[in-house]
Amino acid sequence: MLTTLMAAALSTASAQETLELGSLSNDDINVVQKTLYPKEGRTEIGVHLGVMPFDAFLVTPNLQLSVDLHQSDRFSIGAQIGGGYGLQNGTSRTLGSPTYGVIPFAYRYLGSALVGFQAAPIYAKMNLNGARVVHFDVYFAGRGGVSLERSIVPDGSYAVAPTLSPGLGTRFFIGENTALRVELRDDVLLERRALTDSWAIKQNAGVTVGLSFFSKREDRP
Repeated sequence: MLTTLMAAALSTASAQETLELGSLSNDDINVVQKTLYPKEGRTEIGVHLGVMPFDAFLVTPNLQLSVDLHQSDRFSIGAQIGGGYGLQNGTSRTLGSPTYGVIPFAYRYLGSALVGFQAAPIYAKMNLNGARVVHFDVYFAGRGGVSLERSIVPDGSYAVAPTLSPGLGTRFFIGENTALRVELRDDVLLERRALTDSWAIKQNAGVTVGLSFFSKREDRP
């Protein structure tokens, strides 16, 4: 009986002591999580296949090569060069047929060279079907440079256009040194078109999918 009373008293005291701690607010909790695939201090080289499908008259497959130097896990600087060719879509071919005989006044993408930065504020992981955990990041890109285009009109003029290129992308890490990279990019060109002796603003919005290869981490042999 005495043992039971002592146990009850200790239990009550313990409960009271626990209650006196109160509730923890979010500001009192710090979660420390080690990044499994860090990017800081590493060089990333990427090969990307893309398409620009949103032009009214052209569909443009393209190839992009990228190099990024990661200053930290959240920031990098880099360069990207690419080339492609605008193919006439159904609308453009219909207008150019004998029925209409009209060649659209459109410019096809031939190449670009851009430099800029990436900011990656998000690093996360998700569970795929309970079988695998995939680590990924989300980044915003800001780049600038030049693009080369040519009119689809026979003997059409070339245009070397200053270009601003914002982008949004993600990396799905496949392993220590490899990632699948997907990016939505919108190139905004300021073109001087010799055929009409005028300036025009054009958008080359597209999506790229490719592989990135990272240099080895310095903290590992």
